[in-house]
Amino acid sequence: MLELAILGFLYDAPLHGYELRKRITALTGHVKPVAESTLYPAIKRMEKAGLLARATEPGAVAAPRHVLTLTEDGRGELRRRLAEPDRRDITDENRWFTVLAFLRHLDDPAAQADVLRRRLAFLEEPASFFYEGDRPLRAEELDDPFRRGLLTIARATSRAELTWLRETIRSLDG
Repeated sequence: MLELAILGFLYDAPLHGYELRKRITALTGHVKPVAESTLYPAIKRMEKAGLLARATEPGAVAAPRHVLTLTEDGRGELRRRLAEPDRRDITDENRWFTVLAFLRHLDDPAAQADVLRRRLAFLEEPASFFYEGDRPLRAEELDDPFRRGLLTIARATSRAELTWLRETIRSLDG
């Protein structure tokens, strides 16, 4: 998820590490705050792999800044990851939001629709946070008001996403 966010934000524009960290934190929020000790090693790995390039610019007030840009290989890697997200990228909400934030960079509407169809298929599977044996429980079946609330909120969110997915897929299919 971190590497996808780095690729996605740098696809938009060159950034220095601090600005990149702020944007990733804004996208992932309180769920996955990005520490410098995580971000900078990822940047170094991606730079070594030829996905990113680093240039030094004079600082406006302070020391020189390292500005990161995406290479052509980095652009290709972003498009590949968007076109072929792994199952966790489809099923994990936070990872899905990262894919969704940059899916516009996948230029082919049919490929975009294919990714959305995978998410749609996942959301259409019967599921719950709570089960009785193998049977998913619905909010109405729970006495616990907090668990009932969790399922009620999740159902409303899923319905909104299902509606958006179906409408967007129809639009992309033309």
